[in-house]
Amino acid sequence: MLRLGVIGTNWITAQFIDAAYKQEAYQLSAIYSRHEATAQALADKVGVKATIYTDLDAFFASDLDVVYIASPNSLHAPQTIQALTAGKHVIVEKPLAVNLKQLAAVDEAVQAHPDLMVFEAARHIYDANFKRINEFVATNDVSGATLSYMKYSSRYDAVLAGETPNVFSRQFGGGALMDLGIYLVYAAVAWFGVPNRATYQAKMLNTGVDGDGVMRLSYPDFDVTLITGKTKNSELTSEIYVGRDTLAFDQVGEIHHLTLKTETETTDLSQPIFDNPMEAEAKAFAEAIETNDREAFKKAWTLANSVHQVMGQLRQSAGLHFDTK
Repeated sequence: MLRLGVIGTNWITAQFIDAAYKQEAYQLSAIYSRHEATAQALADKVGVKATIYTDLDAFFASDLDVVYIASPNSLHAPQTIQALTAGKHVIVEKPLAVNLKQLAAVDEAVQAHPDLMVFEAARHIYDANFKRINEFVATNDVSGATLSYMKYSSRYDAVLAGETPNVFSRQFGGGALMDLGIYLVYAAVAWFGVPNRATYQAKMLNTGVDGDGVMRLSYPDFDVTLITGKTKNSELTSEIYVGRDTLAFDQVGEIHHLTLKTETETTDLSQPIFDNPMEAEAKAFAEAIETNDREAFKKAWTLANSVHQVMGQLRQSAGLHFDTK
């Protein structure tokens, strides 16, 4: 049983705790928040008794095996490094880093602690339907793809009212690319590899970050279009093209329905998935840590590095910069 500590008290932390307990591989031991009341509210919500910390150093000094980090984006990298220095495995919400300098610093810390593992919580890549698409792409000659993930953010109304919530802030590495867009980049890199060229046409908000936009990834034999946004809801179907055939599925971040459409028939390829979309990743992380599966870690870490190199190209293309060292 892995002793789990969590940083961040938003809904996503509660969802991960639920997923972790359903896998019966984790025991919540510690919660960190700047405010004791919010940490206690999370403990009450999930119904688990855990030690509450408002001092981050004391939190990392506690008896934990693994730390789940769901703080604002710009804090992910420095808190990951602090966790590694304290001898803890890390599960960090995406994005792992908000610039390539942060990525390099985390990679250096990972190399300095070869007995520990860091997993970026790109939950969708562990789901059964995502893996089914992996298999399809590996056995077919892809001729292109259009991938979409757009949702109206619960915090966008605050932006329209003149406020700057964290998820739309330059200071905290917010915006569409760093939130929903990274799901698309993960999918493209996992399925098709690292592109030769990556560009991003972004619609910028008054807060200084992107509200939505379109990415174009160029490969030797085809291109992939990625559509993302936090300012509108979209029901666009994502598609992978193989000549005259089309593999169609719903929003990339959480794939429920998967169908192959040919000129003569439509075949349902959908796989059963967990009710909680974070269960598959929670299971995979626990298995890797408990069995010291270095190959699983290496595969995930290599993919994360490739994804963030592409993310760097996309930010540069769009002129997207954050107020973060």
